[in-house]
Amino acid sequence: MAIATKNKPALLRQRRHWRARERHDLQGTPERPRLNVFRSAKHIFVQVIDDSKGHTLAAASTLDASIRAQAKELNKVEEAKRVGKLIAERAQHAGIKQVVFDRGGFRYHGRVKALADASREAGLEF
Repeated sequence: MAIATKNKPALLRQRRHWRARERHDLQGTPERPRLNVFRSAKHIFVQVIDDSKGHTLAAASTLDASIRAQAKELNKVEEAKRVGKLIAERAQHAGIKQVVFDRGGFRYHGRVKALADASREAGLEF
């Protein structure tokens, strides 16, 4: 289904629908917390969330100092890969090996896919 990019309210409405439909099926548990992704025009944010308690167990973004220092040299997809590796390291440090991937209504393409692939390569299991 193609969405006209010039009609921004329709795109936002459709994205809210995708998120609600996806969130209905996804639930993070203490054994398998939810890996939540948010993508803005400039940055990408990711959190590991235990939905039973409502706690964030680990987080990373392109605003972290370790990634931001090299941001001018990297494009957005490469930044997303670095964030994926960083969240995998932080999750494993917190004792988390398996997660449920929540793409947040964003299509599994580009930066979202790069983040997921990099976190898998770094040791997280989806």
